[in-house]
Amino acid sequence: MLSSLKKLIGDGQERKIKKFRKLVEQINALEPTIEALTDEQLQDKTGQFKQQITDGKTVHDIKVEAFAVVREASKRVLGLRHYDVQLIGGLVLNDGDIAEMPTGEGKTLVASLPSYLRALEGKGVHVITVNEYLATRDKEQIGKVHEFLGLKVGLNIPNLGPEEKQEAYQADITYGIGNEFGFDYLRDNMMYSNEQKSQRPFHFAIIDEIDSVLIDEAKTPLIIAGKTSVNPSLYNVCAKFARGLKREKDYIYDSLMKSVSLTDDGITKVERAFGVDNLYDLEHQTLFHFVLQSVRAHVMFKRDVDYIVKDGEIQLVDMFTGRIMEGRSFSDGLHQALEAKEGVEITEENKTQAVVTIQNYFRMYPTMCGMTGTAKTEEKEFQMLYAMDVIQVPTNQPRIRLDQKDYVYATIDDKYKAVVTEVEKRHKTGQPILIGTTSIIQSETMAQYLDDKQIPYELLNAKSVEKEVTLISQAGQMNQVTIATNMAGRGTDIELGDGVAELGGLYVIGTERHESRRIDNQLKGRSGRQGDPGETQMFISIEDEILLRFGEDDIEKFRPNLRTDEHGRILNEEIHTIVDRAQRMCENHNYAAREYTLKLDDVVNDQRNVVYSLRNKLISDADSMTIMYPMLHSAAQSYVDQYCLEGLLPDEWNLSELNGRLNQVFVHEDIIITKEMQDKKEVSDYVREKVDEYIDLLKLKSDDAKIQFLCKKIVLMSLDVHWLQHIEDMSRLKEGIGLRGYSQEDPMRIYNREGFELFKLMYQTIERDVSIHFAKNIRPHLEA
Repeated sequence: MLSSLKKLIGDGQERKIKKFRKLVEQINALEPTIEALTDEQLQDKTGQFKQQITDGKTVHDIKVEAFAVVREASKRVLGLRHYDVQLIGGLVLNDGDIAEMPTGEGKTLVASLPSYLRALEGKGVHVITVNEYLATRDKEQIGKVHEFLGLKVGLNIPNLGPEEKQEAYQADITYGIGNEFGFDYLRDNMMYSNEQKSQRPFHFAIIDEIDSVLIDEAKTPLIIAGKTSVNPSLYNVCAKFARGLKREKDYIYDSLMKSVSLTDDGITKVERAFGVDNLYDLEHQTLFHFVLQSVRAHVMFKRDVDYIVKDGEIQLVDMFTGRIMEGRSFSDGLHQALEAKEGVEITEENKTQAVVTIQNYFRMYPTMCGMTGTAKTEEKEFQMLYAMDVIQVPTNQPRIRLDQKDYVYATIDDKYKAVVTEVEKRHKTGQPILIGTTSIIQSETMAQYLDDKQIPYELLNAKSVEKEVTLISQAGQMNQVTIATNMAGRGTDIELGDGVAELGGLYVIGTERHESRRIDNQLKGRSGRQGDPGETQMFISIEDEILLRFGEDDIEKFRPNLRTDEHGRILNEEIHTIVDRAQRMCENHNYAAREYTLKLDDVVNDQRNVVYSLRNKLISDADSMTIMYPMLHSAAQSYVDQYCLEGLLPDEWNLSELNGRLNQVFVHEDIIITKEMQDKKEVSDYVREKVDEYIDLLKLKSDDAKIQFLCKKIVLMSLDVHWLQHIEDMSRLKEGIGLRGYSQEDPMRIYNREGFELFKLMYQTIERDVSIHFAKNIRPHLEA
């Protein structure tokens, strides 16, 4: 059955490619006609296409001619003519799927086709890349084609002013970094008028290196934080305390889940050290949080792997690219805990003000598509989360690269020595070599081994980001040895120097299996572009982190039978099965982590949609008082529910306090609930009648612009203040939810249920807050 399913999937892929080839034939058939047009006639096509869409045609009706127009414009402006396979890639994107195209196949040019076509709808197209350099490069290069055809092209990068942001988003096609689009969405939903917002409604997104954006970066939510003052001495004391704790005795560190929890002994130590009776008391929640963050900083994060210390600052490293994440810091005190650990100046703490996961941000686009050289291994995730298929686009030239079988060694030292021996041998012939590493510390270790043999090299890691593009582009030149952190320079082609093809092309060495086969394939894909010769070889050891984390049991069972040669290379064939299994376990674990993060955010996402929808309605609606009226009813009824409890007799109700609360909600202080009212329904009917009278009074003032503005301001301010507090409450709830699994109840169900209760409580607080503040502020206007 499985083989039949695979055959069916394969047939589906072939059917789509066959359909696209027929469309390519139609595009090619138009080429002579389009070529004969003058520049002016070619440019006029844009207006004609827009008119056809206005008259009822869809982009799919005009795509053949539109693609032919873009190809001709590219020939005239850039001197680049789209290959047939690039047209196929463009058609895949236009259908909202993922075009898997190996390195060097010209994905940037592919994006020019659907971005032009979908921009004709006048709703804006977002072309998203992984870094600022690529966004700027693509805008300046491909943007020329679109501008020649009469479209406006914008660039969305960090640190633009409000007007520059708005201008970028008003363009027909906007290039930018994925995170920046997400942050702009969050910022827009913190604004107090539509005029301050940047983004238009979502329409169509093309994501370059889509696996990097939607998978590698998707474990960490996008967070906007505001600065709050901190207590440096408390962080320093907690950092010193954390250093004295012992693993397993005082805390448990789960290296698979990357989580830390205190044991009973650890909790006792905290209570004694800080002189508290019960660390779990609500009043000690802040101390518990500080201590836990300090322990996390101490055991979960390694210097020169997860962060570097530069100029007295903690700078975070992107684990997937090896780049410094400029301007990024951990929130909720974790960054300050790291600063205390390293003994640098403690900065102000980031307090979360808005948050969204990358998945939930991009799922707001009605149509989304993407390109990458490596996505097939994650197709299931793309299908489940985004309803996108991965279509493997044929290469323009057959691939002739040789991917050799892994060499596996008994120790890390044996592995590095073997790499150096191989580099030395190849370097003597002049063949260029690219050595891929998984972290800064590993790249520097590799460099030391080469130094010992006096082999010259270029070191490319997060500490040398300024030289990144230049260095990676030169990696294919004769005699060049380049050590690169992970996929640094991704998106930049490595072209072979003169005579290099005859030497076998670029030789790529991997020094460790990455957390995903995709990233291994990305490294290998740097060699053998566009039919060039090339060769790849992975050198790994059973002491590598991925095998220590995910293959420890298998390796312990295997050790008694381990056989090696004189260089420490393992000869047993089954070691390859163990390595593959460990990597698959790592992939499954990371998928589970992303799924868990998304499930948690799905709970918050529903709440965020309610709050943001209400904010947008308030900002857009001229009559904000109509939005407030239901709040008045709910606030009044909530007080009735609070004081007229079902289990109490009417004589037991605290009517004086209830009347006092209700009279805060109204301007006229004549709400009097008496003991003669014998049941809750009678009280509720009376209160509802009074609220209706109050609303009728307010409606007489609904044309007063000052009162409308006052109402809008009060509701927005209350909404924002309590929403920020709610985000923090949800964060604290999430922090302790893992431990709740020990109660034999699904933690996600608990989080969902208690999160909903917190949200109801927050919304009720907002309704009461708005009612009371409005009543206080409206009085002078009603008396005037």
